[in-house]
Amino acid sequence: MIDRSLEGAGRTVLVTGAAGGLGRAFALGFAARGYRVAVADGDADGAAESAAKVRAEGAEAFSTHVDVTDPDSTAALAAAVAEFGGGRIDVVLNNAAIYAGITRSPLEDIDPDEWDRVMAVNLKGPWLVVRACSPHLPEGGRVINLSSATIYSGSENWLHYVASKGGVVSLTRVMAKELGRRGITANVIAPGFTLTEASHGLMDDAATYGVDRGALRRASQPEDVVGAALFLAGPDSGFVTGQTVVVDGGRQFI
Repeated sequence: MIDRSLEGAGRTVLVTGAAGGLGRAFALGFAARGYRVAVADGDADGAAESAAKVRAEGAEAFSTHVDVTDPDSTAALAAAVAEFGGGRIDVVLNNAAIYAGITRSPLEDIDPDEWDRVMAVNLKGPWLVVRACSPHLPEGGRVINLSSATIYSGSENWLHYVASKGGVVSLTRVMAKELGRRGITANVIAPGFTLTEASHGLMDDAATYGVDRGALRRASQPEDVVGAALFLAGPDSGFVTGQTVVVDGGRQFI
C-alpha cells in the first residue's frame, strides 16, 4: 500500500471558489496529502472558514478574498499565495464559477448582462488567475481547470453556463501547449451533477437527479471529484496534459 499522506509535502496549491462545496472538498483533500493550501473566494468569510477546517486537519492554510474577473485582484492573489508558498505556486486549481445563481431560460430570453457575468467568472476568471500565477509556477507545476460534464450532453435553458464551461476546455488546451514549454501541465476536470449546497438549491430532487442514468447508481458527492484533482496534481500524471477527465459515475462515455 502506497502512503500518499505526504505526497504534497513542500508544495502549495491554490484553490479558487473554496468557500464551500467542491472548492472546500478540494482544499481538504489536498490538505490530507500534505499540501500547503491557499483558499480564495469572493466570500472572504467562507474562505476563512475553509482555511480553518484545513488547519484543523493539521495542514498549513492561507485564505483571501479574490474577484477572479479583475486583473488587479488576481495579481494581488498570485503575489500573496506565492509569498505563502515560499516564492512558488505548485498547483493552481480553478474552481470558482457562477452556477446556482444562474437563471435558467431559453436562449432567446437570456439576459445579456447575465451572459457577460457568467462568461467573466467562468471563462475569463481561469485565464486571469493562471496569467497572474504563471510567473510563480515552477517546472513540474500543474494547472487544473473545472469544466462540467454537461458540455457533452447539453442542458436546455442553460446555454451561457454550458458555453462557458465548453470554453474552459478549449482554453486549457491552449494553456497546455504554451505552459508545456516550461514543463507545466494543464488539464480539465468535468464533474457531473454533484451534491453540493448549490446543487441542493437548484432542485428538490437533487439527491436522486440523474442517478438512473449512471453506470454507478448513486449520487456524486464532492469527495468523488477530489481524487481526479489529486491525480492531476501528483507525480503520476506528469505526462498527462491538455486532457479532460470526466467524473460523473458513468452517466456518459466520451
